[in-house]
Amino acid sequence: MSDTQRGLFLSLEGTEGAGKSSNLAFIKEFLDSKNKNVLVTREPGGTPFAEEIRELLLTPRDEVVCENTELLLIFAARAQHLQKLIVPTLEQGKWLVSDRFTDASFAYQGGGRKMSFDTIKQLESLVQGALRPDLVILLDLPVELGMQRAAKRGALDRFEQEDLEFFSRVRQAYLARAEQNPHRYAVVDASQPLSSVQDDIRGVLESLV
Repeated sequence: MSDTQRGLFLSLEGTEGAGKSSNLAFIKEFLDSKNKNVLVTREPGGTPFAEEIRELLLTPRDEVVCENTELLLIFAARAQHLQKLIVPTLEQGKWLVSDRFTDASFAYQGGGRKMSFDTIKQLESLVQGALRPDLVILLDLPVELGMQRAAKRGALDRFEQEDLEFFSRVRQAYLARAEQNPHRYAVVDASQPLSSVQDDIRGVLESLV
């Protein structure tokens, strides 16, 4: 199927407390208003089996989860997500918006866990082939502010329990990828009031539709 027939693939990225949930709903509402046929999904997850893997990954536990185990589980969920949901949706000409995708692996496992970016690239190629999001919207904000917001949501998951240094590395990895791929990234200042954040996102989406 040619790219002109394929639907558009967007991903929404950001560290904890960046407001992805609120803005994901805003993006869906905006694209619906433009008569785009849109499916919203998330990672890890998106299919019943991948959601079970998500539960394994996010649940706090006494046993230390090995870095390679974490990375492979994420890509296992991604492989299922791609084959059962993402690829079929795009092939139907629908638009798809995912709450996180592989950029999160480069940020959290590559930046946060200090894992080899080359290893992540190898898994990316194996699982995705040439498929990448057409646009990544990165909600960026200072780590301290993000963690304050996340703490207000209630109990923290296994990732949210990491320290500030971990999330600082995650943020820097995201920003580095945005700098390396400016044509594919739109960085939005998520420390602004929600209305201002959504004004910026609207501007990004207007250029697409």
